[in-house]
Amino acid sequence: MALSVYTPKNIQTLDGMRSLGGAFFTPTMDASTASGMAFLNAELEKIDPTLHEPLTSVTWQRDITSRTGGGWVEYTSAYHVDYGTTGGNADGIIGGQTTDIPIAQADVSKDKYKVFTWANILKVPYVDQQKLNEIGRNLENIMDSGIRLNYQKTLDINTYLGFGRHGMTGLLNDINVITTLAANGAAGSRPWSTKTPDEVLHDINIALTTAWSNSEYDLSGMPNHVLVPPIQYAWLVSQKVSDAGNISVLQYLLDNNIGRNQGVDVMIFPSRWCTGAGAGGLDRMMVYANAEDRVRFDITVTINRVMTQPSVEQMAYLSAYVAQIGQVVFLYYQPALYTDGI
Repeated sequence: MALSVYTPKNIQTLDGMRSLGGAFFTPTMDASTASGMAFLNAELEKIDPTLHEPLTSVTWQRDITSRTGGGWVEYTSAYHVDYGTTGGNADGIIGGQTTDIPIAQADVSKDKYKVFTWANILKVPYVDQQKLNEIGRNLENIMDSGIRLNYQKTLDINTYLGFGRHGMTGLLNDINVITTLAANGAAGSRPWSTKTPDEVLHDINIALTTAWSNSEYDLSGMPNHVLVPPIQYAWLVSQKVSDAGNISVLQYLLDNNIGRNQGVDVMIFPSRWCTGAGAGGLDRMMVYANAEDRVRFDITVTINRVMTQPSVEQMAYLSAYVAQIGQVVFLYYQPALYTDGI
């Protein structure tokens, strides 16, 4: 049914009220009070008190160990030792007339690793703070949250890629980590999306076994952490082992890898930093031993708000936040390996 609008042509006014058909009414809005609707909308507005922050994620705490403490330093360091013997009798077996007895030696060396200083300034304009106080918001708290998020994002970049302009690398781009190409599957290509579950398991087991072999088959050098791009991880979760199977390819891999067979709990995680991280922009899988004595980085000084001062020229309060962060350190490269092209 169409709605008809009736405009009375002859309305008499009495003490600010209007008469229509013998009934009196008070106008809510006319041409001179057109802004009244804005007022009405504001009064009826339901305000969400939650401040919605940007969507983001940091995963460095899952994928690496950080050591805190040490104070304001220029470098961190670690000692390494190699053992050997001198002489021609390498195995040390002697007889009654033997004079060639090997002498054991130890070669101790020290490596130094870079530490850089991170800093941000929090600026709170006085007038803006007073305005936000009127509505119950604290600009200083908002800015503080933003700075701490920026700090966490810095740690994330440091963990996976490092800072190239400072000569630093991360987990996924260290030139000293062995890099291999995934094998072609029966379909003639490397990507997992074209492979069978057994072929994907083969790729993972080859990577785990190679790193284990490079570690002289020391089980502490068996990788326990696998990083793959999110797209490949989603494929592993969504695909079933077979039409008759009731488990995902991911669960199949977790249950049947060589690490699990040797008592090492191998975990597979998605990492957006793996996408395009390989040679020529290929997607990269990384396997490594995620342990403090294998790979780590130092936070010698955790984030601190160290000083605050008013600035008359800027009519604002300025606060300095600082921290010290070390580079990602591979104490052993043998338990780590990249596989590109998955």
